[in-house]
Amino acid sequence: MNQKIGNNCSANNINLLEERLRRYEEEAGQISNISTLTDRVSYLRKNRENDVSKAIINIEDSMNFDLCFVLDCTGSMSPYIEAAKEHILKVAGYVNSNNSNIKFRVGFCGYRDHFNRSDRLQIFDFTNSLEKFKTYITNKVTAISNNDEPEDVLGGLNAAITEMTWSHATRILIHIGDAPPHGRRFNTGLFDYYPDGDPNGLTAERVLKKMQLKKILYYFGKINASTDVMLNVFSEIIGEFPVFDLMTTGYNPEKKTGKLLHYIPPKTLAEIKDEHYFIHSSLIEQDISFKLAPQPFSVSAERYAYFALDTGLGRANKLVIKKYHDIKIGTIERYLESVEISNVAGFFSTVFNKEAKRVDVNKKVTFIDVKVLFDKTDNTYYSVEEYIDNTEFKKFNANSGLITEFHSVLEAFAHFTYKYTEGYLVVYDLQGVDLHNEKEWDSKMFFGKT
Repeated sequence: MNQKIGNNCSANNINLLEERLRRYEEEAGQISNISTLTDRVSYLRKNRENDVSKAIINIEDSMNFDLCFVLDCTGSMSPYIEAAKEHILKVAGYVNSNNSNIKFRVGFCGYRDHFNRSDRLQIFDFTNSLEKFKTYITNKVTAISNNDEPEDVLGGLNAAITEMTWSHATRILIHIGDAPPHGRRFNTGLFDYYPDGDPNGLTAERVLKKMQLKKILYYFGKINASTDVMLNVFSEIIGEFPVFDLMTTGYNPEKKTGKLLHYIPPKTLAEIKDEHYFIHSSLIEQDISFKLAPQPFSVSAERYAYFALDTGLGRANKLVIKKYHDIKIGTIERYLESVEISNVAGFFSTVFNKEAKRVDVNKKVTFIDVKVLFDKTDNTYYSVEEYIDNTEFKKFNANSGLITEFHSVLEAFAHFTYKYTEGYLVVYDLQGVDLHNEKEWDSKMFFGKT
């Protein structure tokens, strides 16, 4: 009986390994002719290391970026423009204060309408002086009325794309507005002096293609439903992009069902160093009912972050659900990696905390437990973690650049992981929150061979 159970478990693990390898090969576009499972794992691992090496080379370029705000400055924006300006300044200030290793320039392009003539466009070119930017936004940006409902949206975007001096490798444009461009294509029922489209001959295709050619990432802050058709047209041209819903009305989170997936965490250093540990481990499943916010509350370089609620068994536990930008529906591998990273980092924090207690260090380093969430409703995978109330995440150290704020416990923890593993890996690039007597961290890992 026991032998039969053992054989079944072994067969299940082999099937899981084969399925994971096949998915990873398809996702990576690296189909190997090697036949054995062990050789296929080694082959993919080598290719993965090559990809990571290439990515590291580009890190410094990606940490320098241009950030442009494009704002509708017409009369209909009067109730919102002060809030929009405050939002712009908060975003710019947050980037400046929480990312000490990032060098960025910030700029502004305001647009109104053709009726406004010389006041139609308002451009403040990129600067690395946040104080100059704040002074300009606070004192020079005002709402001015015009004579119809659509605005010169295409003119504003075109000016931001072509008249501003984009130079850094990473380029971000955040557009905030409450009205669509001119033309029947973008609106129905609005009073429009130019129903046939932009009087200067601009089209969404031409403007947005210029944006793509310059490799500018587009984000939109939505104030009301009048821009919905415009957003659909834009997404048909450039594909999906992040939309931040700034509407003041409430929303109804969507009710969903799914499964939580996680591993049994490694318990020894030998298991940590075993490159097949997670591949040979079976995933543990747990049913979940949850509500998911319709819009993300945050967007990073890699992922969208959404608020959610675990509603099972009468509970309403707060969650944070994260989704990668560039992962196709039904793909699980990147999400499994985030769980594996969390498990490995959690192992080291447990060992470190025990050693720290022996020498009377009271601060603890605790990693948030990350799981994979499979959404049965639309066959989508996410990573999911517990939401920590009344806290603000900040970056405490990074894989490159200078450390401008020293945190002795965290640097000791990073050094510990390197020495404990005899140079096999180091846990770094820590971001999280300080919870008074305890620290909890959501971390990425940087693996380095020495």
